[in-house]
Amino acid sequence: MTSLAIIGAGAGLGAAVARKFGAEGYSVGLISRNQGRVDALADSLAKDGVSARGFAADVRDPASVAHALEQVTETLGPIEVLQYSPLPQKDFMRPVLETTPADMVGPVEFSIYGPIAAVHQVLPGMRFLGENKGTILFVNGGSAVKPGRAVTGTSIAFAGQAAYAQLLNEQLAEEGIQVSQLIIGGAITADDPDKSPEALAQHLWDLHTKRDRFRIQVSED
Repeated sequence: MTSLAIIGAGAGLGAAVARKFGAEGYSVGLISRNQGRVDALADSLAKDGVSARGFAADVRDPASVAHALEQVTETLGPIEVLQYSPLPQKDFMRPVLETTPADMVGPVEFSIYGPIAAVHQVLPGMRFLGENKGTILFVNGGSAVKPGRAVTGTSIAFAGQAAYAQLLNEQLAEEGIQVSQLIIGGAITADDPDKSPEALAQHLWDLHTKRDRFRIQVSED
């Protein structure tokens, strides 16, 4: 049995993705900073028949990320799909003229160091699974492709993450490992048929199974 690891798992998109992949037979590793929250989410998912476990990690600490993913593999099986989708902190979003070098440390750790650590941890296992199995999914806000001067930290760091994802896509395609990005403009909204957690989870499932594109963008807001 293989697993899906969601870094930044929460009750919205993370839960919807866990239900979608869980219904298809995947075990799900839920990773966030708060162990209690992911444990509660795992209990909730179990009621829907999803095999899930919670693991604590701080994405700004590469060793913490690697350890959590190692635990997912040991507990739930080889990681076939990695989703990197933690929610940025509000203090990353400062106006451009107010953003200092110190203000960029957190966004870079969060959006660049974290995913690089995650990819290095899961890649050997994905290679072992063979061609056309492993998938790495990045989820970003609209500032990843259209920077906003009021959200400087995420605009710069998300752009760096997008570049890293695209480079991975080009390189790992040769090995049959899919790397894709879902861009979500504006807020995820249950009442919006295009941006509900369930609709976005379907996009992520399609990116994994169809393996025919790098990026899907939902709304430019």
